[in-house]
Amino acid sequence: MMAAAGRASLGQAAAWKMLGKRMEGMAPVVWVRCLFTRSRIPDSVFQPRPGDHEKYGGDPDQPHKIHIVTRIKSVVGRPYWEKKIIRDLGLDKAHQPRLHKNIPSVNSRLKVVKHLIRIQPLKLPYGLPTEEEMSDTFLTSKGELVIKRHLKPVEQKEIKS
Repeated sequence: MMAAAGRASLGQAAAWKMLGKRMEGMAPVVWVRCLFTRSRIPDSVFQPRPGDHEKYGGDPDQPHKIHIVTRIKSVVGRPYWEKKIIRDLGLDKAHQPRLHKNIPSVNSRLKVVKHLIRIQPLKLPYGLPTEEEMSDTFLTSKGELVIKRHLKPVEQKEIKS
Protein backbone atom coordinates (compact mmCIF):
# COMPACT_ATOMS: atom_id res chain seq x y z
CA MET A 1 0.00 0.00 0.00
CA MET A 2 2.82 2.34 0.93
CA ALA A 3 4.72 1.56 -2.28
CA ALA A 4 1.71 2.51 -4.44
CA ALA A 5 1.42 5.87 -2.65
CA GLY A 6 5.13 6.47 -3.23
CA ARG A 7 4.77 5.78 -6.98
CA ALA A 8 1.79 8.16 -7.27
CA SER A 9 3.71 10.98 -5.64
CA LEU A 10 6.67 10.25 -7.94
CA GLY A 11 4.40 10.69 -10.97
CA GLN A 12 3.05 13.96 -9.63
CA ALA A 13 6.56 15.20 -8.92
CA ALA A 14 7.64 14.44 -12.49
CA ALA A 15 4.55 16.18 -13.86
CA TRP A 16 5.19 19.18 -11.59
CA LYS A 17 8.75 19.41 -12.90
CA MET A 18 7.57 19.25 -16.51
CA LEU A 19 4.64 21.67 -16.23
CA GLY A 20 5.86 23.99 -13.51
CA LYS A 21 3.48 26.84 -12.68
CA ARG A 22 0.86 25.80 -15.25
CA MET A 23 -0.23 23.02 -12.90
CA GLU A 24 -1.03 25.25 -9.93
CA GLY A 25 -4.67 25.27 -8.92
CA MET A 26 -5.70 22.61 -11.44
CA ALA A 27 -7.37 19.36 -10.53
CA PRO A 28 -5.27 16.28 -11.46
CA VAL A 29 -7.70 15.15 -14.18
CA VAL A 30 -7.89 18.61 -15.76
CA TRP A 31 -4.16 19.22 -16.10
CA VAL A 32 -3.60 15.80 -17.67
CA ARG A 33 -6.36 16.49 -20.19
CA CYS A 34 -4.76 19.79 -21.26
CA LEU A 35 -1.62 17.93 -22.36
CA PHE A 36 -3.55 16.00 -25.04
CA THR A 37 -5.46 18.57 -27.01
CA ARG A 38 -5.81 18.84 -30.75
CA SER A 39 -3.69 21.99 -30.87
CA ARG A 40 -0.61 19.91 -29.98
CA ILE A 41 -0.93 17.74 -33.12
CA PRO A 42 1.38 19.13 -35.82
CA ASP A 43 -0.31 20.65 -38.89
CA SER A 44 1.73 18.38 -41.19
CA VAL A 45 -0.54 15.48 -40.16
CA PHE A 46 -3.52 17.18 -41.82
CA GLN A 47 -1.76 18.24 -45.04
CA PRO A 48 -2.19 16.14 -48.23
CA ARG A 49 0.76 14.03 -49.31
CA PRO A 50 1.66 13.57 -52.99
CA GLY A 51 1.78 9.75 -52.80
CA ASP A 52 -1.75 9.31 -51.44
CA HIS A 53 -3.31 8.78 -54.89
CA GLU A 54 -0.97 5.95 -55.83
CA LYS A 55 -1.34 4.30 -52.42
CA TYR A 56 -5.15 4.34 -52.23
CA GLY A 57 -6.03 4.21 -55.91
CA GLY A 58 -8.04 6.74 -57.81
CA ASP A 59 -7.39 9.30 -60.47
CA PRO A 60 -6.75 12.88 -59.29
CA ASP A 61 -7.90 14.23 -62.67
CA GLN A 62 -11.28 12.40 -62.53
CA PRO A 63 -12.27 12.16 -58.83
CA HIS A 64 -15.41 10.31 -57.78
CA LYS A 65 -18.33 12.40 -56.51
CA ILE A 66 -19.49 10.38 -53.50
CA HIS A 67 -17.62 8.48 -50.76
CA ILE A 68 -18.95 5.37 -49.07
CA VAL A 69 -17.68 5.73 -45.50
CA THR A 70 -17.79 2.81 -43.05
CA ARG A 71 -16.51 2.81 -39.47
CA ILE A 72 -14.40 -0.31 -38.92
CA LYS A 73 -12.80 0.41 -35.52
CA SER A 74 -14.15 1.41 -32.13
CA VAL A 75 -13.97 4.96 -30.75
CA VAL A 76 -13.53 3.75 -27.17
CA GLY A 77 -10.38 5.32 -25.78
CA ARG A 78 -10.07 7.77 -28.69
CA PRO A 79 -9.79 11.56 -28.15
CA TYR A 80 -12.96 13.62 -27.80
CA TRP A 81 -12.53 15.38 -31.18
CA GLU A 82 -12.40 12.04 -33.04
CA LYS A 83 -15.56 10.87 -31.26
CA LYS A 84 -17.30 14.11 -32.23
CA ILE A 85 -16.32 13.78 -35.90
CA ILE A 86 -17.50 10.15 -36.00
CA ARG A 87 -20.84 11.17 -34.43
CA ASP A 88 -21.24 14.15 -36.81
CA LEU A 89 -20.61 11.94 -39.85
CA GLY A 90 -23.35 9.54 -38.71
CA LEU A 91 -20.97 6.65 -38.11
CA ASP A 92 -22.26 5.74 -34.63
CA LYS A 93 -22.67 2.07 -35.54
CA ALA A 94 -19.76 0.06 -36.90
CA HIS A 95 -19.99 -1.55 -40.36
CA GLN A 96 -22.96 0.64 -41.40
CA PRO A 97 -22.03 2.46 -44.64
CA ARG A 98 -22.87 6.14 -45.05
CA LEU A 99 -22.67 8.27 -48.19
CA HIS A 100 -20.83 11.60 -48.11
CA LYS A 101 -19.93 14.12 -50.82
CA ASN A 102 -16.36 14.34 -52.05
CA ILE A 103 -15.81 17.97 -51.03
CA PRO A 104 -12.90 19.56 -49.12
CA SER A 105 -14.87 20.25 -45.93
CA VAL A 106 -15.90 16.59 -45.60
CA ASN A 107 -12.51 15.27 -46.75
CA SER A 108 -10.65 17.24 -44.06
CA ARG A 109 -12.85 15.66 -41.36
CA LEU A 110 -12.43 12.19 -42.87
CA LYS A 111 -8.65 12.59 -42.85
CA VAL A 112 -8.66 13.20 -39.07
CA VAL A 113 -10.35 9.82 -38.43
CA LYS A 114 -8.95 7.87 -41.39
CA HIS A 115 -7.49 5.20 -39.06
CA LEU A 116 -11.01 4.36 -37.79
CA ILE A 117 -12.88 4.23 -41.11
CA ARG A 118 -12.84 2.71 -44.59
CA ILE A 119 -13.48 5.04 -47.54
CA GLN A 120 -14.56 3.69 -50.93
CA PRO A 121 -15.73 5.49 -54.07
CA LEU A 122 -19.34 5.00 -55.13
CA LYS A 123 -19.30 3.16 -58.46
CA LEU A 124 -22.27 3.26 -60.83
CA PRO A 125 -21.83 0.32 -63.25
CA TYR A 126 -25.37 0.75 -64.68
CA GLY A 127 -25.38 4.53 -64.65
CA LEU A 128 -27.35 6.88 -62.45
CA PRO A 129 -30.74 5.38 -61.47
CA THR A 130 -33.97 7.20 -62.29
CA GLU A 131 -36.65 8.04 -59.73
CA GLU A 132 -38.61 4.85 -60.54
CA GLU A 133 -35.49 2.67 -60.19
CA MET A 134 -34.40 4.07 -56.81
CA SER A 135 -36.47 1.51 -54.90
CA ASP A 136 -34.80 -1.32 -56.87
CA THR A 137 -31.19 -0.33 -56.04
CA PHE A 138 -28.81 -1.80 -53.46
CA LEU A 139 -25.22 -1.20 -52.42
CA THR A 140 -22.72 -4.06 -52.70
CA SER A 141 -19.74 -4.57 -50.39
CA LYS A 142 -17.44 -3.46 -53.24
CA GLY A 143 -19.07 -0.03 -53.38
CA GLU A 144 -21.23 -0.55 -56.47
CA LEU A 145 -24.77 0.79 -56.67
CA VAL A 146 -26.58 -1.97 -58.54
CA ILE A 147 -30.03 -1.63 -60.07
CA LYS A 148 -31.98 -4.85 -59.72
CA ARG A 149 -34.76 -4.55 -62.23
CA HIS A 150 -37.93 -6.51 -61.56
CA LEU A 151 -39.58 -8.13 -64.52
CA LYS A 152 -43.12 -7.06 -65.24
CA PRO A 153 -45.66 -9.63 -66.40
CA VAL A 154 -46.51 -9.52 -70.08
CA GLU A 155 -50.10 -8.80 -70.89
CA GLN A 156 -51.80 -11.80 -72.46
CA LYS A 157 -53.80 -11.27 -75.60
CA GLU A 158 -57.01 -13.02 -76.33
CA ILE A 159 -56.78 -15.82 -78.82
CA LYS A 160 -59.63 -15.77 -81.30
CA SER A 161 -60.49 -18.99 -82.97
